[in-house]
Amino acid sequence: MRAVHLWALALALLLSACEVEDFALRPVEGDRPVRAVATTNFVTDLVQQIGGERAQVTGLMGAGVDPHLYKASAGDVRKLTQADVVFYGGLFLEGKLVELFEKMPKAIAITDAIPRGLLIAPEGGFEGTYTYDPHVWFDVSLWAYTAEAVREGLSKVDPAGAGYYAERTRQYQARLRALDAWVKEEIGRIPQAQRVMVTAHDAFSYFGRRYGLEVRGLQGVSTVAETGTRDVQELAAFLAERGIRAIFVESSVPRRSVEAVVAAVRARGKELRIGGELFSDAAGDPGTPEGTYVGMVEHNVRTIVSALLGGEHP
Repeated sequence: MRAVHLWALALALLLSACEVEDFALRPVEGDRPVRAVATTNFVTDLVQQIGGERAQVTGLMGAGVDPHLYKASAGDVRKLTQADVVFYGGLFLEGKLVELFEKMPKAIAITDAIPRGLLIAPEGGFEGTYTYDPHVWFDVSLWAYTAEAVREGLSKVDPAGAGYYAERTRQYQARLRALDAWVKEEIGRIPQAQRVMVTAHDAFSYFGRRYGLEVRGLQGVSTVAETGTRDVQELAAFLAERGIRAIFVESSVPRRSVEAVVAAVRARGKELRIGGELFSDAAGDPGTPEGTYVGMVEHNVRTIVSALLGGEHP
């Protein structure tokens, strides 16, 4: 109950403050770094990559944090009010915070830079408030678009640094193009029949579309809904029939549901193992390679390729 009251208080404070200048987007005064706040840790990394020495970036969510379920704390309220600019994923990734961000002129949804025709929006729609699948970062070519949103946002509050941000954006996008090509090459090593990737929730559709894998998730695009026995049994039947070698757990999603699928497949007389842990809705720990967007992608690809080829995960 205390956590619920704290969230309600934070929400009330933010909504009541939305009319004041604290949430306005305006140029920074003086010779100080831009104070930027970001949501997930890979959005934080993106802002750091573009902002460089001209930006002081604070992240709200760390490693292993599920943005679908995240609730703002009183400390988050202070960070948001003190920021010059706020960057968030958008497309309802940060479910409980979206209402707040949409009322803040200085809050920028980085996925707004992606042409809507490139987003995944199934004809039947998703559960809840989702019109589009928000997990765009698993298609590296789409993530390159979001760098432009960060560049534009930083340039608005720091016009003197516009050239600096433009050059860092150019360099980072070149790095992402190389990463995109590497991912295609690595996934190409997996025989076509074995290119089936099963995870805890449906976060990898963009990855599958871009790099040629069939993707299945035990849960939908959000982790809000509970997994039922029927979901587990239906997925187990699919895996047993197809002879899939591995299923993956995710760093930000409890693994008990995946373990239930493994047990159900083995009960059918088939072998299935956990192929390793993937980073899905959060990158790794700060200071590690996996704590960056590029390192997160590289870890995931190496884990997937090794497991589907029948080897041990890294």
